[in-house]
Amino acid sequence: MVILTNSDPNKGISYQLINLKGGSGMKLRIAVIAALCIGLYCSFPGIHSPADVQAANVEDPILTVLNPLGTPPPITLKPMAPRLDTLEGKTIYIVNDGYPGSGILLKELTTVCKEKFPNTTFVYRDKRMGMSAKDPALWKEMEEKADAMIIALGH
Repeated sequence: MVILTNSDPNKGISYQLINLKGGSGMKLRIAVIAALCIGLYCSFPGIHSPADVQAANVEDPILTVLNPLGTPPPITLKPMAPRLDTLEGKTIYIVNDGYPGSGILLKELTTVCKEKFPNTTFVYRDKRMGMSAKDPALWKEMEEKADAMIIALGH
């Protein structure tokens, strides 16, 4: 059995859990949740007396607070690339951007795609510059040879 007791009535509301019998963990959880709910309820400013509230001093300076995020630039929408009408005879690049573990998945995806679509060329490439940097050589190669691209961006 768990009993909630007020540890010191002069210091405000704080509760102490006393486990008398050892009981189950569920009873203790319920008691802790009840204590937290009581503490949350008692912390609302609406239940305090008006004497606790301090009026603003007229001589205090007025502060102007600015949004630290600033004003973002306008977003320019770009249309999605048109879909390929067929995969027959196309070259699809599968690109790994270096996210940990994605190489295993993408190599397996390349193998499965080659089996399912034998008339399509699938090319697996690792992006050499890591996740955030551009790889100009790879982009140039894909612009010349690829009809489409699948890239794993992580997260």
